Amino acid sequence: MKERFEEHICQNFNLKDKRILVAISGGVDSMVLATLFYQLNYDIVLAHCNFQLRGEESDQDEIFVRNFGENLAVKTIIKRFDTLQFSAESKLNTQLSARKLRYDWFYEIASENQCDYIATAHHADDNLETFIINLSRGSGLDGLLGIPQKNGKIIRPMLLFSCEEILEFAKQNSIHWREDSSNQTEKYVRNKIRHTIIPVLKEIHPTFLENFKETQHYLSQSSRFIEENIQKIKEQCFEEREYQTIIRLEPLRNVSDVDFVLHKLFYPYNFRNISDLKKMLYAESGKQLFSPTHHLISGRDYLVLMKTSPKNEELEGEGIIFLINENHFDKKDTIKLSISDVRSYLSLEMTILKRDINHFFDLEQLKNANNEVAYFDYDTLQFPLILRHKNEGDFFYPIGMQQKKKLSKFYIDEKYSLFDKDQQWLLCSQENIAWVIGKRIDNRFKVTNKTQRILKVSIL
Repeated sequence: MKERFEEHICQNFNLKDKRILVAISGGVDSMVLATLFYQLNYDIVLAHCNFQLRGEESDQDEIFVRNFGENLAVKTIIKRFDTLQFSAESKLNTQLSARKLRYDWFYEIASENQCDYIATAHHADDNLETFIINLSRGSGLDGLLGIPQKNGKIIRPMLLFSCEEILEFAKQNSIHWREDSSNQTEKYVRNKIRHTIIPVLKEIHPTFLENFKETQHYLSQSSRFIEENIQKIKEQCFEEREYQTIIRLEPLRNVSDVDFVLHKLFYPYNFRNISDLKKMLYAESGKQLFSPTHHLISGRDYLVLMKTSPKNEELEGEGIIFLINENHFDKKDTIKLSISDVRSYLSLEMTILKRDINHFFDLEQLKNANNEVAYFDYDTLQFPLILRHKNEGDFFYPIGMQQKKKLSKFYIDEKYSLFDKDQQWLLCSQENIAWVIGKRIDNRFKVTNKTQRILKVSIL
Protein backbone atom coordinates (compact mmCIF):
# COMPACT_ATOMS: atom_id res chain seq x y z
CA MET A 1 0.00 0.00 0.00
CA LYS A 2 2.85 2.38 0.79
CA GLU A 3 4.26 2.04 -2.72
CA ARG A 4 0.84 2.56 -4.33
CA PHE A 5 0.25 5.59 -2.11
CA GLU A 6 3.59 7.11 -3.11
CA GLU A 7 2.97 6.47 -6.81
CA HIS A 8 -0.56 7.89 -6.51
CA ILE A 9 0.76 11.02 -4.79
CA CYS A 10 3.43 11.59 -7.45
CA GLN A 11 1.00 11.10 -10.35
CA ASN A 12 -1.98 13.07 -9.07
CA PHE A 13 -0.73 15.67 -6.58
CA ASN A 14 2.06 18.19 -6.80
CA LEU A 15 3.34 17.90 -3.23
CA LYS A 16 7.08 18.20 -3.76
CA ASP A 17 8.50 20.81 -1.36
CA LYS A 18 4.97 21.50 -0.08
CA ARG A 19 3.81 21.68 3.53
CA ILE A 20 0.70 19.66 4.28
CA LEU A 21 -1.80 20.11 7.09
CA VAL A 22 -3.05 16.60 7.92
CA ALA A 23 -6.49 16.38 9.54
CA ILE A 24 -6.20 13.68 12.20
CA SER A 25 -9.05 12.40 14.36
CA GLY A 26 -7.22 9.44 15.89
CA GLY A 27 -9.25 6.95 13.85
CA VAL A 28 -7.55 4.32 11.71
CA ASP A 29 -7.94 6.22 8.41
CA SER A 30 -6.28 9.44 9.52
CA MET A 31 -3.63 7.59 11.54
CA VAL A 32 -2.60 5.66 8.43
CA LEU A 33 -2.62 8.83 6.32
CA ALA A 34 -0.40 10.70 8.80
CA THR A 35 1.94 7.69 9.09
CA LEU A 36 2.31 7.36 5.31
CA PHE A 37 3.14 11.05 4.89
CA TYR A 38 5.63 10.81 7.76
CA GLN A 39 7.31 7.67 6.40
CA LEU A 40 7.67 9.30 2.98
CA ASN A 41 9.35 12.34 4.59
CA TYR A 42 6.72 14.93 3.69
CA ASP A 43 6.63 18.20 5.64
CA ILE A 44 3.46 17.84 7.69
CA VAL A 45 1.54 19.57 10.48
CA LEU A 46 -1.14 17.62 12.37
CA ALA A 47 -4.51 19.22 13.19
CA HIS A 48 -7.03 17.67 15.59
CA CYS A 49 -10.54 18.90 16.46
CA ASN A 50 -12.10 18.06 19.81
CA PHE A 51 -15.80 18.73 19.29
CA GLN A 52 -16.58 17.75 22.90
CA LEU A 53 -19.55 15.63 21.81
CA ARG A 54 -18.53 12.29 23.37
CA GLY A 55 -17.36 13.35 26.83
CA GLU A 56 -14.35 11.42 28.12
CA GLU A 57 -13.99 9.62 24.79
CA SER A 58 -13.37 12.91 22.96
CA ASP A 59 -10.78 13.93 25.55
CA GLN A 60 -8.99 10.59 25.21
CA ASP A 61 -8.87 11.05 21.41
CA GLU A 62 -7.20 14.42 21.98
CA ILE A 63 -4.59 12.94 24.34
CA PHE A 64 -3.94 10.08 21.92
CA VAL A 65 -3.29 12.44 18.99
CA ARG A 66 -1.12 14.74 21.10
CA ASN A 67 1.07 11.79 22.17
CA PHE A 68 1.28 10.55 18.58
CA GLY A 69 2.52 13.94 17.38
CA GLU A 70 5.07 14.15 20.20
CA ASN A 71 6.41 10.67 19.40
CA LEU A 72 6.95 11.68 15.77
CA ALA A 73 8.29 15.12 16.76
CA VAL A 74 5.71 16.62 14.40
CA LYS A 75 3.93 19.91 15.14
CA THR A 76 0.44 19.11 16.38
CA ILE A 77 -2.31 21.72 16.74
CA ILE A 78 -5.41 20.90 18.76
CA LYS A 79 -8.55 22.94 19.29
CA ARG A 80 -11.63 22.38 21.42
CA PHE A 81 -15.00 23.50 20.06
CA ASP A 82 -18.27 24.13 21.85
CA THR A 83 -20.12 22.41 19.04
CA LEU A 84 -23.53 22.29 20.70
CA GLN A 85 -23.52 26.02 21.40
CA PHE A 86 -22.44 26.78 17.84
CA SER A 87 -25.18 24.47 16.56
CA ALA A 88 -27.81 26.32 18.59
CA GLU A 89 -26.56 29.74 17.47
CA SER A 90 -26.15 28.83 13.79
CA LYS A 91 -29.31 26.69 13.66
CA LEU A 92 -27.33 23.93 11.92
CA ASN A 93 -27.52 20.32 13.00
CA THR A 94 -24.62 18.88 14.97
CA GLN A 95 -22.96 17.20 11.99
CA LEU A 96 -23.08 20.29 9.78
CA SER A 97 -21.89 22.45 12.67
CA ALA A 98 -18.88 20.20 13.25
CA ARG A 99 -18.10 20.21 9.53
CA LYS A 100 -18.20 24.02 9.31
CA LEU A 101 -16.13 24.47 12.46
CA ARG A 102 -13.61 21.91 11.25
CA TYR A 103 -13.01 23.29 7.76
CA ASP A 104 -13.06 26.94 8.78
CA TRP A 105 -10.39 26.19 11.37
CA PHE A 106 -8.34 24.07 8.95
CA TYR A 107 -8.16 26.95 6.47
CA GLU A 108 -7.26 29.36 9.26
CA ILE A 109 -4.35 27.34 10.67
CA ALA A 110 -3.18 26.25 7.22
CA SER A 111 -2.66 29.92 6.43
CA GLU A 112 -1.02 30.64 9.80
CA ASN A 113 1.41 27.72 9.37
CA GLN A 114 2.20 28.28 5.69
CA CYS A 115 0.63 24.96 4.67
CA ASP A 116 0.00 24.57 0.96
CA TYR A 117 -2.60 21.81 1.26
CA ILE A 118 -5.05 20.30 3.74
CA ALA A 119 -5.18 16.50 3.56
CA THR A 120 -8.15 14.49 4.82
CA ALA A 121 -8.38 10.69 5.09
CA HIS A 122 -11.57 10.03 3.08
CA HIS A 123 -11.31 6.62 1.40
CA ALA A 124 -13.13 4.61 -1.29
CA ASP A 125 -15.85 3.36 1.07
CA ASP A 126 -16.58 6.95 2.17
CA ASN A 127 -16.92 7.82 -1.50
CA LEU A 128 -19.36 4.97 -2.09
CA GLU A 129 -21.45 6.05 0.90
CA THR A 130 -21.60 9.61 -0.44
CA PHE A 131 -22.65 8.30 -3.86
CA ILE A 132 -25.52 6.28 -2.36
CA ILE A 133 -26.64 9.21 -0.17
CA ASN A 134 -26.72 11.57 -3.17
CA LEU A 135 -28.44 8.98 -5.35
CA SER A 136 -31.15 8.40 -2.73
CA ARG A 137 -31.77 12.14 -2.38
CA GLY A 138 -31.95 12.68 -6.14
CA SER A 139 -28.85 14.09 -7.74
CA GLY A 140 -27.47 15.30 -11.03
CA LEU A 141 -24.28 13.96 -12.52
CA ASP A 142 -22.12 16.17 -10.29
CA GLY A 143 -23.59 14.62 -7.16
CA LEU A 144 -22.87 11.12 -8.44
CA LEU A 145 -19.20 11.96 -8.84
CA GLY A 146 -18.88 11.64 -5.09
CA ILE A 147 -16.05 13.16 -3.09
CA PRO A 148 -13.55 15.08 -5.23
CA GLN A 149 -9.91 14.06 -5.06
CA LYS A 150 -8.87 17.72 -5.09
CA ASN A 151 -10.92 20.77 -4.21
CA GLY A 152 -8.84 23.92 -3.91
CA LYS A 153 -6.46 23.42 -0.99
CA ILE A 154 -8.25 20.25 0.13
CA ILE A 155 -6.69 16.97 -1.05
CA ARG A 156 -7.91 13.42 -0.41
CA PRO A 157 -5.12 11.02 -1.35
CA MET A 158 -6.75 7.99 0.35
CA LEU A 159 -9.74 7.76 -2.02
CA LEU A 160 -7.81 5.14 -3.96
CA PHE A 161 -7.95 2.69 -1.06
CA SER A 162 -10.74 0.69 0.57
CA CYS A 163 -11.45 0.62 4.29
CA GLU A 164 -10.25 -3.00 4.35
CA GLU A 165 -6.90 -2.10 2.76
CA ILE A 166 -6.35 0.70 5.25
CA LEU A 167 -7.23 -1.52 8.20
CA GLU A 168 -4.90 -4.28 6.98
CA PHE A 169 -2.02 -1.81 6.51
CA ALA A 170 -2.54 -0.49 10.05
CA LYS A 171 -2.41 -4.00 11.52
CA GLN A 172 0.67 -5.02 9.52
CA ASN A 173 2.55 -1.87 10.54
CA SER A 174 1.47 -1.85 14.21
CA ILE A 175 -0.32 1.48 13.83
CA HIS A 176 -2.59 2.12 16.81
CA TRP A 177 -5.86 4.01 16.53
CA ARG A 178 -8.95 5.05 18.43
CA GLU A 179 -12.47 3.76 17.79
CA ASP A 180 -15.26 6.34 17.54
CA SER A 181 -18.33 4.87 19.22
CA SER A 182 -20.62 7.21 17.27
CA ASN A 183 -19.69 5.31 14.09
CA GLN A 184 -21.62 2.32 15.40
CA THR A 185 -24.95 4.04 15.98
CA GLU A 186 -27.45 3.88 13.12
CA LYS A 187 -29.21 7.14 13.91
CA TYR A 188 -27.10 8.72 11.14
CA VAL A 189 -27.97 7.96 7.49
CA ARG A 190 -24.33 7.38 6.57
CA ASN A 191 -23.94 4.75 9.28
CA LYS A 192 -27.09 2.94 8.15
CA ILE A 193 -25.69 2.77 4.62
CA ARG A 194 -22.29 1.66 5.92
CA HIS A 195 -23.57 -1.12 8.18
CA THR A 196 -26.69 -2.27 6.32
CA ILE A 197 -26.70 -1.53 2.59
CA ILE A 198 -23.06 -1.77 1.53
CA PRO A 199 -22.43 -5.19 3.15
CA VAL A 200 -25.38 -6.60 1.17
CA LEU A 201 -24.07 -5.12 -2.09
CA LYS A 202 -20.63 -6.57 -1.43
CA GLU A 203 -22.20 -9.94 -0.63
CA ILE A 204 -24.06 -9.95 -3.95
CA HIS A 205 -20.98 -8.79 -5.87
CA PRO A 206 -17.69 -9.27 -3.98
CA THR A 207 -15.98 -6.90 -6.43
CA PHE A 208 -18.69 -4.26 -5.98
CA LEU A 209 -16.34 -1.57 -4.62
CA GLU A 210 -13.85 -2.02 -7.47
CA ASN A 211 -16.71 -1.97 -9.98
CA PHE A 212 -18.01 1.22 -8.40
CA LYS A 213 -14.59 2.91 -8.62
CA GLU A 214 -14.38 2.01 -12.32
CA THR A 215 -17.90 3.27 -12.99
CA GLN A 216 -17.21 6.51 -11.17
CA HIS A 217 -14.08 6.95 -13.28
CA TYR A 218 -16.27 6.76 -16.41
CA LEU A 219 -18.74 9.18 -14.85
CA SER A 220 -15.91 11.61 -14.19
CA GLN A 221 -14.77 11.38 -17.81
CA SER A 222 -18.35 11.91 -18.99
CA SER A 223 -18.65 14.97 -16.76
CA ARG A 224 -15.48 16.49 -18.19
CA PHE A 225 -16.69 15.83 -21.74
CA ILE A 226 -20.02 17.48 -20.98
CA GLU A 227 -18.41 20.52 -19.35
CA GLU A 228 -16.08 20.99 -22.31
CA ASN A 229 -19.01 20.96 -24.74
CA ILE A 230 -21.15 23.22 -22.57
CA GLN A 231 -18.22 25.66 -22.51
CA LYS A 232 -18.10 25.58 -26.33
CA ILE A 233 -21.80 26.39 -26.51
CA LYS A 234 -21.33 29.18 -23.97
CA GLU A 235 -18.50 30.67 -26.02
CA GLN A 236 -20.79 30.69 -29.07
CA CYS A 237 -23.68 32.35 -27.26
CA PHE A 238 -22.42 34.43 -24.32
CA GLU A 239 -20.77 37.82 -24.81
CA GLU A 240 -19.57 39.26 -21.52
CA ARG A 241 -19.89 43.03 -21.14
CA GLU A 242 -19.14 45.33 -18.22
CA TYR A 243 -22.42 45.02 -16.35
CA GLN A 244 -24.34 42.49 -18.40
CA THR A 245 -24.05 39.45 -20.63
CA ILE A 246 -25.57 39.31 -24.12
CA ILE A 247 -26.76 35.82 -25.06
CA ARG A 248 -27.32 35.02 -28.74
CA LEU A 249 -30.46 32.94 -29.17
CA GLU A 250 -29.95 31.26 -32.55
CA PRO A 251 -27.37 28.69 -31.34
CA LEU A 252 -29.55 27.86 -28.32
CA ARG A 253 -32.69 27.43 -30.41
CA ASN A 254 -30.92 24.85 -32.58
CA VAL A 255 -29.13 22.88 -29.88
CA SER A 256 -30.10 19.28 -29.19
CA ASP A 257 -31.08 18.24 -25.64
CA VAL A 258 -32.06 21.84 -24.97
CA ASP A 259 -33.43 21.13 -21.48
CA PHE A 260 -30.11 19.78 -20.29
CA VAL A 261 -28.10 22.55 -21.98
CA LEU A 262 -30.27 25.29 -20.46
CA HIS A 263 -29.90 23.68 -17.05
CA LYS A 264 -26.11 23.64 -17.32
CA LEU A 265 -25.87 27.18 -18.70
CA PHE A 266 -28.24 28.92 -16.31
CA TYR A 267 -27.97 26.89 -13.09
CA PRO A 268 -24.94 28.98 -11.96
CA TYR A 269 -27.22 32.05 -12.12
CA ASN A 270 -29.87 30.34 -9.94
CA PHE A 271 -32.46 29.80 -12.68
CA ARG A 272 -34.19 26.49 -11.90
CA ASN A 273 -37.37 26.39 -14.02
CA ILE A 274 -36.37 24.91 -17.39
CA SER A 275 -39.85 25.42 -18.85
CA ASP A 276 -39.63 29.18 -18.23
CA LEU A 277 -36.13 29.30 -19.73
CA LYS A 278 -37.36 27.53 -22.89
CA LYS A 279 -40.14 30.12 -23.25
CA MET A 280 -37.53 32.90 -23.09
CA LEU A 281 -35.91 31.50 -26.26
CA TYR A 282 -38.97 32.63 -28.25
CA ALA A 283 -40.39 35.38 -26.03
CA GLU A 284 -41.35 38.82 -27.34
CA SER A 285 -38.93 41.66 -26.71
CA GLY A 286 -39.08 43.03 -23.18
CA LYS A 287 -40.15 39.78 -21.50
CA GLN A 288 -38.32 39.25 -18.20
CA LEU A 289 -37.44 36.23 -16.07
CA PHE A 290 -36.06 36.48 -12.54
CA SER A 291 -33.94 34.28 -10.31
CA PRO A 292 -32.96 35.12 -6.70
CA THR A 293 -29.71 36.68 -7.96
CA HIS A 294 -30.11 37.48 -11.67
CA HIS A 295 -32.64 38.41 -14.31
CA LEU A 296 -33.06 37.84 -18.03
CA ILE A 297 -34.57 40.31 -20.50
CA SER A 298 -35.50 39.17 -24.01
CA GLY A 299 -34.59 41.08 -27.14
CA ARG A 300 -35.39 40.26 -30.76
CA ASP A 301 -32.68 37.64 -31.19
CA TYR A 302 -30.83 37.83 -27.89
CA LEU A 303 -31.21 37.70 -24.12
CA VAL A 304 -29.64 40.11 -21.66
CA LEU A 305 -28.41 38.58 -18.40
CA MET A 306 -27.77 40.91 -15.48
CA LYS A 307 -27.03 40.51 -11.81
CA THR A 308 -29.61 41.92 -9.43
CA SER A 309 -27.73 44.15 -6.98
CA PRO A 310 -28.88 45.94 -3.84
CA LYS A 311 -29.47 49.67 -3.90
CA ASN A 312 -26.58 51.97 -3.18
CA GLU A 313 -26.46 52.84 0.52
CA GLU A 314 -25.90 56.53 -0.21
CA LEU A 315 -29.30 56.82 -1.85
CA GLU A 316 -32.74 56.58 -0.36
CA GLY A 317 -35.91 55.36 -1.95
CA GLU A 318 -38.25 52.48 -2.63
CA GLY A 319 -38.40 50.02 -5.50
CA ILE A 320 -36.80 51.45 -8.63
CA ILE A 321 -36.91 55.07 -7.43
CA PHE A 322 -33.76 56.55 -5.89
CA LEU A 323 -33.67 59.92 -4.15
CA ILE A 324 -30.72 62.31 -4.00
CA ASN A 325 -31.25 64.83 -1.22
CA GLU A 326 -29.64 68.27 -1.16
CA ASN A 327 -27.96 67.44 2.15
CA HIS A 328 -25.76 64.97 0.27
CA PHE A 329 -23.79 68.08 -0.73
CA ASP A 330 -23.57 69.57 2.78
CA LYS A 331 -20.02 68.40 3.48
CA LYS A 332 -18.66 68.02 -0.05
CA ASP A 333 -19.19 69.52 -3.48
CA THR A 334 -18.80 66.17 -5.25
CA ILE A 335 -20.60 62.90 -4.65
CA LYS A 336 -20.28 59.60 -6.45
CA LEU A 337 -23.02 57.03 -6.53
CA SER A 338 -23.75 53.69 -8.09
CA ILE A 339 -27.22 52.22 -8.33
CA SER A 340 -28.74 49.16 -9.89
CA ASP A 341 -32.06 47.45 -10.09
CA VAL A 342 -33.38 44.45 -11.95
CA ARG A 343 -33.08 46.38 -15.23
CA SER A 344 -29.69 48.04 -15.36
CA TYR A 345 -26.71 49.59 -13.58
CA LEU A 346 -25.76 53.26 -13.36
CA SER A 347 -22.76 55.05 -11.89
CA LEU A 348 -22.68 58.86 -11.67
CA GLU A 349 -20.54 61.67 -10.32
CA MET A 350 -22.23 64.94 -9.32
CA THR A 351 -20.28 68.14 -8.73
CA ILE A 352 -21.45 71.65 -7.78
CA LEU A 353 -19.56 74.45 -9.58
CA LYS A 354 -19.96 78.05 -8.39
CA ARG A 355 -19.56 81.15 -10.54
CA ASP A 356 -16.47 82.84 -9.09
CA ILE A 357 -12.92 83.69 -10.05
CA ASN A 358 -12.13 79.95 -10.26
CA HIS A 359 -15.04 78.99 -12.49
CA PHE A 360 -15.99 80.91 -15.66
CA PHE A 361 -18.94 79.35 -17.49
CA ASP A 362 -18.35 79.08 -21.24
CA LEU A 363 -21.88 78.45 -22.49
CA GLU A 364 -20.75 77.31 -25.93
CA GLN A 365 -18.39 74.81 -24.38
CA LEU A 366 -21.17 73.52 -22.15
CA LYS A 367 -23.51 73.15 -25.13
CA ASN A 368 -20.91 71.05 -26.95
CA ALA A 369 -20.37 68.65 -24.03
CA ASN A 370 -20.62 64.96 -24.91
CA ASN A 371 -23.64 62.86 -23.98
CA GLU A 372 -21.92 61.42 -20.91
CA VAL A 373 -21.75 64.82 -19.18
CA ALA A 374 -24.67 67.15 -18.45
CA TYR A 375 -24.71 70.66 -16.93
CA PHE A 376 -27.71 72.08 -15.08
CA ASP A 377 -28.58 75.39 -13.47
CA TYR A 378 -28.42 74.16 -9.88
CA ASP A 379 -30.90 76.73 -8.58
CA THR A 380 -33.63 75.65 -11.01
CA LEU A 381 -33.55 72.10 -9.67
CA GLN A 382 -35.94 70.98 -6.96
CA PHE A 383 -34.64 68.45 -4.46
CA PRO A 384 -34.77 65.64 -3.85
CA LEU A 385 -33.56 64.70 -7.30
CA ILE A 386 -34.99 61.40 -8.46
CA LEU A 387 -33.40 58.62 -10.49
CA ARG A 388 -36.00 56.36 -12.08
CA HIS A 389 -37.19 54.66 -15.25
CA LYS A 390 -40.06 55.74 -17.53
CA ASN A 391 -43.61 56.27 -16.34
CA GLU A 392 -46.79 56.40 -18.40
CA GLY A 393 -47.34 59.93 -19.76
CA ASP A 394 -43.77 61.17 -19.20
CA PHE A 395 -42.73 64.23 -21.18
CA PHE A 396 -39.90 66.76 -21.19
CA TYR A 397 -38.65 69.84 -23.08
CA PRO A 398 -35.58 68.71 -25.07
CA ILE A 399 -32.76 71.26 -25.03
CA GLY A 400 -33.34 73.93 -27.68
CA MET A 401 -37.11 73.34 -27.80
CA GLN A 402 -39.83 75.42 -26.18
CA GLN A 403 -42.48 72.76 -26.65
CA LYS A 404 -42.81 69.61 -24.65
CA LYS A 405 -42.30 66.20 -26.18
CA LYS A 406 -43.65 62.90 -24.98
CA LEU A 407 -40.90 60.62 -23.78
CA SER A 408 -42.45 57.76 -25.75
CA LYS A 409 -42.18 59.84 -28.97
CA PHE A 410 -38.56 60.70 -28.14
CA TYR A 411 -37.80 57.00 -27.73
CA ILE A 412 -39.35 56.23 -31.12
CA ASP A 413 -37.40 59.04 -32.83
CA GLU A 414 -34.18 57.79 -31.24
CA LYS A 415 -35.00 54.24 -32.44
CA TYR A 416 -35.02 52.69 -28.96
CA SER A 417 -35.67 48.98 -28.73
CA LEU A 418 -38.09 47.73 -26.09
CA PHE A 419 -35.08 46.70 -24.03
CA ASP A 420 -33.48 50.16 -24.41
CA LYS A 421 -36.68 51.84 -23.25
CA ASP A 422 -36.88 49.59 -20.22
CA GLN A 423 -33.23 50.16 -19.31
CA GLN A 424 -33.05 53.95 -19.77
CA TRP A 425 -32.46 55.96 -16.58
CA LEU A 426 -34.00 59.39 -16.02
CA LEU A 427 -32.72 62.15 -13.72
CA CYS A 428 -35.71 64.13 -12.47
CA SER A 429 -36.21 67.38 -10.61
CA GLN A 430 -39.01 66.04 -8.46
CA GLU A 431 -41.69 65.11 -11.05
CA ASN A 432 -39.98 66.85 -14.01
CA ILE A 433 -37.45 65.06 -16.21
CA ALA A 434 -34.17 67.00 -16.16
CA TRP A 435 -32.06 64.56 -18.18
CA VAL A 436 -32.71 61.50 -20.29
CA ILE A 437 -29.37 60.23 -19.06
CA GLY A 438 -26.81 59.91 -21.80
CA LYS A 439 -29.16 61.46 -24.39
CA ARG A 440 -30.77 64.88 -23.85
CA ILE A 441 -31.26 67.38 -21.03
CA ASP A 442 -34.41 69.41 -20.44
CA ASN A 443 -34.45 73.00 -21.68
CA ARG A 444 -35.96 74.23 -18.39
CA PHE A 445 -32.82 73.35 -16.43
CA LYS A 446 -30.11 74.47 -18.85
CA VAL A 447 -27.24 76.77 -17.87
CA THR A 448 -27.72 80.44 -18.84
CA ASN A 449 -25.81 83.71 -18.41
CA LYS A 450 -27.68 84.21 -15.16
CA THR A 451 -26.62 80.87 -13.69
CA GLN A 452 -24.71 81.21 -10.43
CA ARG A 453 -24.24 77.52 -9.61
CA ILE A 454 -23.92 74.55 -11.94
CA LEU A 455 -24.60 70.92 -11.18
CA LYS A 456 -22.28 68.88 -13.37
CA VAL A 457 -23.37 65.25 -13.72
CA SER A 458 -21.03 62.73 -15.35
CA ILE A 459 -21.61 59.09 -16.26
CA LEU A 460 -18.72 57.04 -14.89
